[in-house]
Amino acid sequence: MNYETFLDAKRHVGARHGFEPTFIPSKLFDFQRALVSWSVERGRSAIFADCGLGKTAIQLTFAENVVRHTNRPVLVLTPLAVARQAVEEGEKFGIDCVRSSDGKFPAGARVVVTNYQRLHHFDRTQFAGVVCDESSILKNFDGMTKAAVTDFARKIPYRLLCTATAAPNDYIELGTSSEALGEMGFSDMLGRFFKKQGPTTSRSDEHRAGVWRFRGHAEKEFWRWVCSWARAVRRPSDMGCDDGPFKLPKLTTREHVVVARSQRDGMLFDLPAMTLAEQREERRRTLTERCELVANLVGNTGKPAVVWCHLNDEGKALSKLIRDAAEVSGDDEDGKKEETFEAFANGELRVLITKPQIAGFGLNWQHCAHQTFFPSHSFEQWYQAVRRCWRFGQKRDVVVDVVASEGESGVVSNLQRKADQADAMFKHLVSLINDELRIEGAKHVAFKPAFPSWL
Repeated sequence: MNYETFLDAKRHVGARHGFEPTFIPSKLFDFQRALVSWSVERGRSAIFADCGLGKTAIQLTFAENVVRHTNRPVLVLTPLAVARQAVEEGEKFGIDCVRSSDGKFPAGARVVVTNYQRLHHFDRTQFAGVVCDESSILKNFDGMTKAAVTDFARKIPYRLLCTATAAPNDYIELGTSSEALGEMGFSDMLGRFFKKQGPTTSRSDEHRAGVWRFRGHAEKEFWRWVCSWARAVRRPSDMGCDDGPFKLPKLTTREHVVVARSQRDGMLFDLPAMTLAEQREERRRTLTERCELVANLVGNTGKPAVVWCHLNDEGKALSKLIRDAAEVSGDDEDGKKEETFEAFANGELRVLITKPQIAGFGLNWQHCAHQTFFPSHSFEQWYQAVRRCWRFGQKRDVVVDVVASEGESGVVSNLQRKADQADAMFKHLVSLINDELRIEGAKHVAFKPAFPSWL
């Protein structure tokens, strides 16, 4: 490979390839139509919309418009087990979708749906557009998925990223989304808007939260830049539309603290676990007590429940303690995982035991209103896991039981801190987007000058 070929491989196709949409289903709500029109007209964009706001319908409508404009198929990437939901959603809106796991699909296929894990089977030259569902998977700077998706989409003119948690605990993670869209590169974004405020010892350490801060007077310009290629919506009223049926039920979070039957070596009483090593040891030392409490909370209710865990030993213990429950673990084949998720969604399985990194993205479980959760420091895992049930379309109040040990008391407060940061990010985005929409609207107001009578 010569140097010119190397540069061409890294170069994105030109920006602003949008066009006027020709397909807007009547079933879409007003704010969904506005998001579809904006994304199609721009060509490459991101939509940060909360869980239950119909991102799948928006994505498929975007894809259908690209197909009609180019007469070429569009690839939709989803997390595991979400592809089936996407195909079913396409049927509701009259959009022809097919699933593929090996890169092969029928001639004349319009919208092809697959999982991120299967991306390496597909040839990007076959597609005019790509849609990334739950695109927060791209936020990991050194992640293999982020690199694969960015490289795959580099020469595709029409792109759409959709997620509910764009960057829950670090604004600079938005740079990976920008890079995937062909906007400003991650490193270029850091150099323009941020300033390093501490020493680093490795490449991964250089991009962790806390190393960078906004340059003086750069924060407002940063958010203006973000809203030039992204839209953020927590509820329809953020876009000036009526919230209508999009109202969340009550969420109750109940904290339960278990006492370990055995103390730490050399300790008279438990102290908060400060380091990650101490927290891991604390989780293993209290595994039996925590699992027994969870089994008591969900075992005799007779109602559906999701039990979130983090350790393999937790999942095995819980599956033995809770009757009419099934575990989905990382060792299961993809087909088995999808079958179990579908059985739970259809009401054939009462209690589902799994991990947030396996089932915490994209799945809709409005039939369930009870969860248990072992805390971790990942706000995204917490937010996405809770939102599988507590989302628009849920008819009942949702209860989440957080079961922790005495030494894990600091984890819950850390999640609250990250929740406040996520709210601040969306507040910035929504405010600036509304300002931009008002300015654009003012440009198109029909103004008829009034002349005095003597003229």
